[in-house]
Amino acid sequence: MNINLAGCGPIGRDIIERDRHATSTSYAREYALVIDHAQGAEVWDVDGRRFVDLMAGVAVMNVGHRHPYVVEKVKETLDKFWHVCLTDFYYPQAMELAERLQTIAPMRGKTRSYFGNSGTEAVEAAIKLAMAHTRRPYFIGFRGAFHGRTLGALSFTSSKYLQRSHYRVGVPVTHIPYPNPYRPTLHREAGQDAADAVLNFLENEIFRTTLDPTDVAGILLEPIQGEGGYVLPPDGFLTRLRALCDKYGIMLMVDEVQSGAGRTGDMWAVEHEGVEPDILCFAKGIASGMPLGGIIAKDDVMTWKPGTHASTYGGGPVACAAALATLDVIEEEDLLARADETGAYILDRLTAMQQRYYTMGDVRGRGLMIGVEFVKDRETKERYPEMRHTVIQKAFEKGVLMLPCGANTIRLTPALNIGRDLVDEGLDLFESALIEAERLHPYQGHVHIVPALA
Repeated sequence: MNINLAGCGPIGRDIIERDRHATSTSYAREYALVIDHAQGAEVWDVDGRRFVDLMAGVAVMNVGHRHPYVVEKVKETLDKFWHVCLTDFYYPQAMELAERLQTIAPMRGKTRSYFGNSGTEAVEAAIKLAMAHTRRPYFIGFRGAFHGRTLGALSFTSSKYLQRSHYRVGVPVTHIPYPNPYRPTLHREAGQDAADAVLNFLENEIFRTTLDPTDVAGILLEPIQGEGGYVLPPDGFLTRLRALCDKYGIMLMVDEVQSGAGRTGDMWAVEHEGVEPDILCFAKGIASGMPLGGIIAKDDVMTWKPGTHASTYGGGPVACAAALATLDVIEEEDLLARADETGAYILDRLTAMQQRYYTMGDVRGRGLMIGVEFVKDRETKERYPEMRHTVIQKAFEKGVLMLPCGANTIRLTPALNIGRDLVDEGLDLFESALIEAERLHPYQGHVHIVPALA
């Protein structure tokens, strides 16, 4: 893979060249960033260049890089021990984290937690638990979803064909459209929104022609689609989906790997509608970059027998200590409110930019899970991936880190405690990158017909 080396210094270039001959060809690098160290919402590369971090390690560093309190708690645990295997023994860090998750779970009543190492492992555990609990073989997933790359999780993933190409996936999943208000794919009757259309399609078409709903173990979805383009469903969709699951005894499984741990201004994105899932998957931001993923499930759902599912490294003491410290920081620094406040500020600034840069077709988000979708023409909504790619590269060269998602969207996922000064600096650099990118990829539509500009 040839990567654009613009913005990368000589030490970084040497490391990239060595890496090219030594690591897996499956890694898809976005730009030539070779990190030396990081703090808070700032990153420095091996050549001494400083960057404003608006991606937080793919929505992982929710309390910022190397938060002092998290570092302290990790070091305390390292000075005691760092492995024994939760599958076979006990230690307080895992028990305390499970108890802590009970207090913040979006379900009423008692819950239990299972710990693995990653988001993909969390999804695999959720799949197995749903099958074990319901004794049913089939699942419903959504187009555009990303749930991981192992064969069970990959059965649900459908954000890019490349991720599934040449693999025989391991679980029978029927995919239906995700309710995308900006790009609805199903016919809607008068008065219907995108959510109505999708749920009617599921119940009146899929359950009539393809699947017996009493054979469906679970419906797995992201409350906000991540890799698929940071798509927010219409308000009420999760509530209506919960009711449909209850009607047929189907497990509602939510993948909060990217949207959880305060990212959206709620601890979990499902809380926006007050919906209670049966199984919730978490990872990424829960442990500030330590390898931890897992599931929270209702007590009467997590009834599988000892030995049914386990992991040698899952729920390691250092990772659990990092998670406990991360949750402490989120609570003590009031980061849910700060995510809401900072997210609203960023959305306001981006919406103002949208009036000046017409390739910004849609700006959307909740809390600090924000997407900007680029189009050639706002009326036709033709995707503009070339513009998106150029903006990200130019932003990197100017000193701000961003990431893509979907075919033509940029995501902004900074630390929940990022300072306003860094937000402004990052957005100023983003706008400068936009100006240069639009010179290379001009808007191709008619400005006067765009309602947003009226």
